[in-house]
Amino acid sequence: MNLDHLRYFVKLAEVRHYTRAAEQLGISQPSLSHAINQIEAELGVPLFEKSGRNTTLTRFGEEFLECAENSLSVLDAGIETLQRYGRGEGVIRLGFLRTLGVDYIPKLTSDFLLADSEDNVQFSFHSGLTSELLEDLLQRKYDFVFCSEPDPAMGLNAVAVESQELVVIVPREHPLAWKDSISLAETLSYPAVCFSEGSGLRKVVDRMYDSIGGRPVSVVETEEDEVIAGLVASGFGTAVVPYMDMLEKLDVKVLKITDPPYSRNFYMVQNDSAFLTTAAQRFRSFVLGRTFAGK
Repeated sequence: MNLDHLRYFVKLAEVRHYTRAAEQLGISQPSLSHAINQIEAELGVPLFEKSGRNTTLTRFGEEFLECAENSLSVLDAGIETLQRYGRGEGVIRLGFLRTLGVDYIPKLTSDFLLADSEDNVQFSFHSGLTSELLEDLLQRKYDFVFCSEPDPAMGLNAVAVESQELVVIVPREHPLAWKDSISLAETLSYPAVCFSEGSGLRKVVDRMYDSIGGRPVSVVETEEDEVIAGLVASGFGTAVVPYMDMLEKLDVKVLKITDPPYSRNFYMVQNDSAFLTTAAQRFRSFVLGRTFAGK
């Protein structure tokens, strides 16, 4: 069914007069009549009937008017949304690790909105594990995700944008708790709480231990930083975790890692095969400019 004809039908139903409706639509009356006849022929029922000099809707026309108005309303809303994206407005969809949702992502997006105040841009925020975030990025659910480095085989574009300090935490009564800094080799003889395989940090910690030729015995595994910290505070073992302010409030001792050298980076990851809106492109440029400027 011709979209213009639907709009003609709705206008005629509103005005209820062929000549006036045609004038408001900017078409000839015969063109309007032809459009209505085509719709009626396609539907197989009359939509209008004469009422003196005016035109009124039949019961079929009343029912079809509701359908037509709803359809046009949805379509017009979709057109407006896409046009807003084209004008550089709209929603930028972000996925990120929970630890980044405390400070980094709020600060980053707030600073972008301040710098990009001319356009109506909003963000949607979703947190999760690296593996989940990357899978959703491939499914085009996000414009960008901020997480651990993805496997190169996934074919995603990843740029390091933030670094993070890793520390060893031990229970307050642990034999290592008297120290302020530590080599990972000193933890090998003690049971450990470890990140599960689905966590991006698991690979980083495993590489650190492999570089010193051993790994501690894992007594429990989980994917959440906060849960690991809680388990260590309850005496389950030692752990290597990102430094978080919350550690200072738990019954654990935080130890700096002196050896081996390591780098723990977060990455802004995007799917190059997915379309980026103008707003998302501006955000990407902002993040990269901020990163390379060392801010």
